[in-house]
Amino acid sequence: DRRVPQNSSMPKRKKDEEAKEEAPKKMDETKQESEEESDDDFGPARPAPGGDDDDDDSEEDVGPKPPSEAEPVRKKRRKLKFESLYLSKLPNAKMYERSFMHRSPLTSICVSKSQFIITASQDGFLKFWKKTPGGMEFVKQYRAHLEAITGLAVSACGFYCCSISTDKQLKIYDVMNFDMINLIQLKSVATSCEWIHEQNAKRGALVAVGNSTGEINVYRADGGDDPVNTLKPHRAPVKFMKYNDKYRAAVSVDAKGMIEYWSTTDFKTPKNVKWTYKTDTDLYELRKKKTLPQSVSMSPTGKHFAIVSADRKIRVFNFAKAKMIRVYDENLQAYNAQQADEDSPFKLDNIDFGRRMAVERELDKERAEEGKFIPPSNVVFDQSGYFILYPTLLGIKVVNLHTNKLSVLLGLVENTERFLGIALFQGIPKKEGLSAVQAIGAGEVLASGNALDEKRAHLQLEDPCVFACAYKKERFYWFSRREPGEENRDIFNEKPMKKLTNMVANQASQMGSVAVVHTTMGDMTFVLFPKECPKTVENFVTHSKDGYYNETIFHRVIKNFMVQGGDPLGDGTGGESIWGGEFEDEFHRNLRHDRPGVLSMANAGPNTNGSQFFVTTVPCPWLNDKHTVFGRLSKGMDVLKAIEGVHTTDEKPDEDIKIINIDILT
Repeated sequence: DRRVPQNSSMPKRKKDEEAKEEAPKKMDETKQESEEESDDDFGPARPAPGGDDDDDDSEEDVGPKPPSEAEPVRKKRRKLKFESLYLSKLPNAKMYERSFMHRSPLTSICVSKSQFIITASQDGFLKFWKKTPGGMEFVKQYRAHLEAITGLAVSACGFYCCSISTDKQLKIYDVMNFDMINLIQLKSVATSCEWIHEQNAKRGALVAVGNSTGEINVYRADGGDDPVNTLKPHRAPVKFMKYNDKYRAAVSVDAKGMIEYWSTTDFKTPKNVKWTYKTDTDLYELRKKKTLPQSVSMSPTGKHFAIVSADRKIRVFNFAKAKMIRVYDENLQAYNAQQADEDSPFKLDNIDFGRRMAVERELDKERAEEGKFIPPSNVVFDQSGYFILYPTLLGIKVVNLHTNKLSVLLGLVENTERFLGIALFQGIPKKEGLSAVQAIGAGEVLASGNALDEKRAHLQLEDPCVFACAYKKERFYWFSRREPGEENRDIFNEKPMKKLTNMVANQASQMGSVAVVHTTMGDMTFVLFPKECPKTVENFVTHSKDGYYNETIFHRVIKNFMVQGGDPLGDGTGGESIWGGEFEDEFHRNLRHDRPGVLSMANAGPNTNGSQFFVTTVPCPWLNDKHTVFGRLSKGMDVLKAIEGVHTTDEKPDEDIKIINIDILT
């Protein structure tokens, strides 16, 4: 067998000859096909002139084309499905519809699921209001505490409310019956409070109370003074707490900015969250930024919570992951830049903007001071959890969390109020216990036509409202989807504190402004200050006229300090005010313990004035803002020195020095 080698030249030569013979035929066929294509529209279009067939590969048409240099990439805008529907369930008025009064500036406001609005003020008063179709009704008020109410919380079920103050008391209220049902005496001053029982819990309502040591004590709503559980997740005072009903857990934040999670079932770290170690979360954010919290808010859906901090930032967290998803910066520099922009839609009149900035600086200064009870600047989530509302320098912003856009701005034109603490009502207001016919009115039932149908439909309308406190205001403000009418929108349901003070001062001055104290050692004449200290002067004058001080003794005399009297028991443990019990202090910056002969109230601590008083024999500046100065000696210094010089045993004179009586002169 002979095989032809592959490199043989014979086949190669033969192939070349055959190729030369077939080449003209192929060229003729190609020419003919191109002529047919020019006469026919069938088949793929020819490439553009100057193009290359290899570049027009059909496989390259599969998939997205790269953008050309002339057309930049456009980001797809996020859209919230049914956004207009969600916004229709939120207020959108540019001006507040109504405002209602307290006697002193408000400290807290909240809305219960049972459609009650509860407000608290610096004078310790608590007020209950009921939301009605198209309006609101006042229900009841309490003198809940002798001092400012520092914390207010309503339960997830809407049936319970609690309040705390610096008086070491926790008070529990039945919201539906607007009645106080329990008083719990605390061992230390409470710094925060929050209900932590489930929304559908049949019994065992629990309230958590934080204190200045970092402890959180849990009490039963119907229990005694002893807590049922105690945990200590913090090392600093617990400033804020919020309960998450979906996860059966709570978030608490302390005065140093530490954020903690804890389960409300076993009071340990929750096991149903998506993190194990805090280092994998953003819970150290406030500490890293060296800022302090001002409020904590929880979404009704349980998916998110928000913290407002002193650096004017609103941080929104995913609850399950404890990760930040949004940060909104409301610093003053951003507002200055916005005001400088001529095209800004929120540009204000320069005078108005300057006034608002001055209020912001004053607000920051007061927040840094101890003992100032200013409503917290908080965040409120709507029922869907897609929108947040929070107060700012310009008004109350409504922000879409999904699209990260500002949707509505409430109260931009309200240039005299700096809104702070807010609460949101959503739903259809109902009149409890009334049918639709009863709510409309018996007389209207006999009406016919569309009028009655319209009134019936009105009762079924949703009436979303925002209720807001304001800086240094004795009022709270109500925003709805309606603009105010022509009638006066500021309701005078209370006498303003200034007017009330002036009224009491006038009454006291009519009773007398000079007191002559007749003693067994001589007479002393005092000028009283009814305008600056109306309640204290009224108490002293009324007791004097009623003979309450007659035959009482100066039971305490200390040389180079003071002489004290006014106790009917004569041992320093008795006496009460004309109203029974004790009454609050009335300090005034121009009335100080700066000289001998200052007439001042004796007490056992803040706001514990009764009937006892003392007269200084030397300047006593350490008593300023601890005892109420309500008079000064104008005649009888020799008598005061004589009383000061008597011999005493254990600060009590060996021989009784009596007050014969006190005359009040006009």
